[in-house]
Amino acid sequence: MVLTVNAGSSSLKFNLFDCEESLQSIFHGEIAGIGTDHATLSFGYGKSDLITREPLPVSDIAAAGNHLPGILEKHTDIGSLVGIGHRIVHGMDHTAPARITSRLLEDLKKIQAYDPDHLPGELRLIESFSQRFPGVPQVACFDTSFHATMPDVARRLAIPRRYDKKGIQRYGFHGLSYAYLLEELERIAGREAAQGKVIMAHLGSGASLAAIHGGQCLDTSMGFTPASGIPMSTRSGDLDPGVAWYFMEIEKMNAPAFNHLINHESGLLGVSETSSDMQQLLKIQSEDHRAAEAIELFCYQAKKWIGAYAAVLGGLDTLVFSGGIGEHAPAIRAKICQGMGFLGIDLNDEQNARNAAIISPDAGKVCVRVIKTNEEHMIAKQVCQVLLLPVSPSIDHQSA
Repeated sequence: MVLTVNAGSSSLKFNLFDCEESLQSIFHGEIAGIGTDHATLSFGYGKSDLITREPLPVSDIAAAGNHLPGILEKHTDIGSLVGIGHRIVHGMDHTAPARITSRLLEDLKKIQAYDPDHLPGELRLIESFSQRFPGVPQVACFDTSFHATMPDVARRLAIPRRYDKKGIQRYGFHGLSYAYLLEELERIAGREAAQGKVIMAHLGSGASLAAIHGGQCLDTSMGFTPASGIPMSTRSGDLDPGVAWYFMEIEKMNAPAFNHLINHESGLLGVSETSSDMQQLLKIQSEDHRAAEAIELFCYQAKKWIGAYAAVLGGLDTLVFSGGIGEHAPAIRAKICQGMGFLGIDLNDEQNARNAAIISPDAGKVCVRVIKTNEEHMIAKQVCQVLLLPVSPSIDHQSA
């Protein structure tokens, strides 16, 4: 069995996969609301949905990780665990999954300041699992790896070159999701579709888009950090650098406070002043103009990036929506795609309303798809590749 650990800033997803059964999920779950008074543990077996079982008050990601071995031992038999895979959000120069060694840990510790909301917690999880499962190899699976194919022009920031040499450039994130989605696109639509001109929109609490051609990433909306690109649940997206100067000079805001502002107080939450949850904002938009404006801004920016990436690709064959919003919010997909017929993007309203796999008309120039992402499956696959574990042929990737 392979265990995958997917740590966010306030949640910890985990999944046990059976290598001998096409990487089918055995047991999966999530510790959500970490650091709040309403943190909960949810879990399910096989392909079943998550069921919230109990409150689990934990103060941070490391504390949640300390609970995980006990949770697994209580509900499963983890005696045959042969590998543990960790989603590492920021990998800097690491362009492929790698077995975790003391040297790799030292490399990652040096760049913690580049991703203070994820990397410190991820490193503590690795150390915790090393102590609990000392004989089980661990693998780092980097969200940035998928974007390593971006050309220099898409990576470069227009700042003095001396900073580029220090690694200050655009990296891109959500790479594990995009890698999975590209494999799924090839599985369900064929190699020609996957090798074509594809825009993928991973729209969830964190949201980004990517332009892909020939199976390689040419550009993506997130850059040096996951806070860039389009507005998200609580992240600002792209900001004029002058805004940072204003906060520091006029508001006398220090670096930690500014980081908290753009990562935890902005985006949908900041504009709506009500909620960071898109579904909640959709419910109240008719009565609350702030909620309506937050939705409008989110969709407007996503539309802009789709247009920009159609230009990067020189056209568009396939548009893929994924992530919690992308998979479950027909109104958002419709709003984003509205008025984009000039690019060949059109929706079938009935298919879109029921979250069908294909939501564009049969005769549409651009095939618009909804594909459920599965980062944990991709982590498990990469663990097996790095550790040279045999895996039986996969029939259905949608295992969790």
